[in-house]
Amino acid sequence: MAHKTAMIDVGGGFRAIFGAGVMDRMLEDDIVVDHCYGVSAGSANMVSYISGQHGRTHKFYTEYAFRKEYASLDSYIKNHNYANLDYVYSTLSNHDGEYPVDYEAFEASPTGFTVIACNAEDGSTKYFDKSDVSYDNFDIMKASSAVPVACEPYVIDGVPYYDGGIADPVPVQKALDDGYDRVVVILTRLKDVLREQKKDIGPAAILKRTHPAAAERLLNRYQTYNDEVALAKEYEKDGRVLILAPESLYGLNTLSKSYEGLERMYRAGYAAAEAIPEFLNS
Repeated sequence: MAHKTAMIDVGGGFRAIFGAGVMDRMLEDDIVVDHCYGVSAGSANMVSYISGQHGRTHKFYTEYAFRKEYASLDSYIKNHNYANLDYVYSTLSNHDGEYPVDYEAFEASPTGFTVIACNAEDGSTKYFDKSDVSYDNFDIMKASSAVPVACEPYVIDGVPYYDGGIADPVPVQKALDDGYDRVVVILTRLKDVLREQKKDIGPAAILKRTHPAAAERLLNRYQTYNDEVALAKEYEKDGRVLILAPESLYGLNTLSKSYEGLERMYRAGYAAAEAIPEFLNS
């Protein structure tokens, strides 16, 4: 019996170049999964994968990301967004942009696509799908990538959204509930290091003034993430899940980077992808 296959990319700002390495290797090896679940920057990696654009996300992380229009204090002062989501997902990615998404290939691909965001008003999880993407409209990636406090919430159809990583950061149960029985999970933190709450306490206090429900999700994100990784490890034991994670963070974090660190993280993802074909066929 053929397996129903899925892949999850949890994102993680500049660390998410790990997933870009994984997917470029998959494109080289002609590995297609039935469904992709993207969180935050992970959703952007997956658009290039679904459209078959090898090397596209690598260029975004290693070249465009060093421009002040892409992510900078300057951008934060001008746009209230540290990462300029419109620049990344519209200016660069639209048909007339510097490196457009091959939208026709994306649309024609049989691979399904789910993008996770957090409803800023009530803290609920929103699962967008491929039908929410259209020509020159990659708003769902902007919503999923709007890091609380570093970015304003991104509004779609009158509803403000924040980063999917505070709502359902590792949607492994969602993938299994949707009927997939071989799920590749791409983490961008060390597999066995628990997430801590301390970095979220300050931002959650600021967020509480405008979006208390989202602030609550942010405050508890560490627990949600740790629980979901633990669940993925349980499913890994019975062969339904394969977890790929870097062995070092190479000095990267969500909003800081170095060219060398990015290259090393990309190569780590590329190497990790070697385990995928055997897993999907097991």
